[in-house]
Amino acid sequence: MSSQRRGRSIAMTDAELDEFLASARTTRVATVDSAGRPHVTPLWFVWQAGELWLNSLTRSSRWAHITRRPDVAAVVDAGDRYEELRGVELRGRVRVVGEVPRGRVRNAELDAVEEMFAAKYRPGRVFEPDGRHAWLALTPVDIVSWDFRKLRPPEH
Repeated sequence: MSSQRRGRSIAMTDAELDEFLASARTTRVATVDSAGRPHVTPLWFVWQAGELWLNSLTRSSRWAHITRRPDVAAVVDAGDRYEELRGVELRGRVRVVGEVPRGRVRNAELDAVEEMFAAKYRPGRVFEPDGRHAWLALTPVDIVSWDFRKLRPPEH
């Protein structure tokens, strides 16, 4: 994975990045269509073991784009005012994990991911496949992060 060059003073540490991605709820995933045009869509996700796990509809433009070209970029960000802005951009290649669409057959590789997904988006319930979604794992090649809260002058 390449390291961040510019903006190191506002880059998140590994621990900050893990905490941010564990708590953020929506990412925007950029794919490229067959004509070479970008396509951006929001998705729910979990961050597990250095990968961004995306639960995507399999009958979607996004899925068709990924099938043809699995290189994507994803952005997760937060903040309203300039001095609050923070986020992460991840670029890499996605891979399909498990059945397409996700059925009810147990998949050990998905156990922790589905448990985390349920805890994040449906607290108190277990993950239930709906027969329309499948899992994609984005293994980042590049990660760029920023936390403008680090620009604040020290308080005296």
